[in-house]
Amino acid sequence: MNPVRHAAPADAGAGTVLMLGIVLAAITLAVAAVLLASAVVSGARAGAAANLAALAGADALRGLRGADPCTLAAAVAERNEARLEQCVPDPQERTVTISVSTAAGLLPWPATAAARAGPPPGNPAGPP
Repeated sequence: MNPVRHAAPADAGAGTVLMLGIVLAAITLAVAAVLLASAVVSGARAGAAANLAALAGADALRGLRGADPCTLAAAVAERNEARLEQCVPDPQERTVTISVSTAAGLLPWPATAAARAGPPPGNPAGPP
C-alpha cells in the first residue's frame, strides 16, 4: 500500500511570521512611547530649573539676596540637577535671562530651557 502524502500548504508558517511582525511593531511603539515620555519629563524639569534659577537671579539683582545673580542662579540650577549654560543679568531693566540644560533620561542629548525673570518689559522700575 502506498501511503498518501499530503503536501503542506504554501502558506504554512505565515501566521508565525505575521505574529513576529506584530510583536516587533508593538515593542517598537512601546520604546518610542518611553523615549517620548522621557523627553517630556526632562523638558519639564529643565523648564522648572530655569524658572527657579531666573527667579533667584532676579532676587539677587534686586538686592533681596546678598549674592551675584549668576552665582546664585547657578547654585539654584545645580540644586535642581541642571547646569547653567548662560546667565545675562540686566541691571538697568532689573531682569535676569537664564538658559539651563539637564540630563534627558534615556535620550543621548540634554534637555534645555530658558527663562527670564524681572518686571514686565517696558516697566523697568517694577511695581511702586
